[in-house]
Amino acid sequence: MTAPFETLDQFRAVLRALPQPDADAARAARSRDAALTKPPGALGRLEDLAAWYAGWRGDPRPRIVAPQVIVFAGNHGIAARGVSAFPAEVTAQMVANFRAGGAAINQLAGLHGAAVAVVALDLDRPTADFTRGPAMTEAEAVAALRAGWAAVDPGADLLVAGEMGIGNTTAAAAMAHALFGGEAGDWTGRGTGVDDRGLALKGRVVAEGVARHRAALADPLEVLRRLGGRELAAMAGATAAARAHRIPVILDGFINTAAVAVLEGAAPGALDHCIAGHVSAEHAHGALLARLGKAPLLSLGLRLGEGSGAALAIGVLRGALACHSGMATFAEAGVAGG
Repeated sequence: MTAPFETLDQFRAVLRALPQPDADAARAARSRDAALTKPPGALGRLEDLAAWYAGWRGDPRPRIVAPQVIVFAGNHGIAARGVSAFPAEVTAQMVANFRAGGAAINQLAGLHGAAVAVVALDLDRPTADFTRGPAMTEAEAVAALRAGWAAVDPGADLLVAGEMGIGNTTAAAAMAHALFGGEAGDWTGRGTGVDDRGLALKGRVVAEGVARHRAALADPLEVLRRLGGRELAAMAGATAAARAHRIPVILDGFINTAAVAVLEGAAPGALDHCIAGHVSAEHAHGALLARLGKAPLLSLGLRLGEGSGAALAIGVLRGALACHSGMATFAEAGVAGG
């Protein structure tokens, strides 16, 4: 679906007008939960997940039947600084692997019948080195946001947005540092597996980039434009589109979370339709989730990206809905105590 914005200012207006969940459906889901054949609260967080999902879908007894996974790929000028353990050519090679069905995300999405789309964004044209100037022009940032928006299937009932882009943990760390302060090292991790020397270099690059653009970083969308990348902007655009279509979102790892954090900064509450699929092994992911008030469903030491942790967490949400929508009530089962 064509994005309803052509400038960053128009995108800001879209964020301010995002729809809210269906309160009646959420209340009805809570009422149903109270009547199910179990002690109150016995399913713990699964009960909250079911009510949350019901509210966004406007259905007090929902199921997931059409999940979508989108993997966005982009290249980063900052990679030329040596911040990754892999060369930039790997981005295009992994895109081919995604399309051939050979990556981890393909296997995990397949477990849940999720459709996988792969969107490569100008791989032959990396973003600019953000230590020298903005990573993207406004036109480039808007184009990536629009590509993300258009990639979302309005008929989907759950979205996972993943990414591939050599250098993108450095971009994500710079964005987190710009959004939430602290020291560069607080947000900089090993990414694809850099050694101690590489980690120190990443920290210096992040600090240098944030310092260069500091005067403009009070605006979260400028954080995205100046320090991010095309695939990060596309994930933000897709997440906003999902909200517009009332499609719940499971967030993936550090890069995905940093990308969508700009939405929350620009319009508080913009991520209310999102849950955190997992906390990754990447250095600062837990701290970033805490800043956003998102408690992860899983903690398995993953650090792959691609949407893999979020795709794995689809099973948890499906379990919550299977219990909520499929269990009998006390009255239906003829069990005393309801």
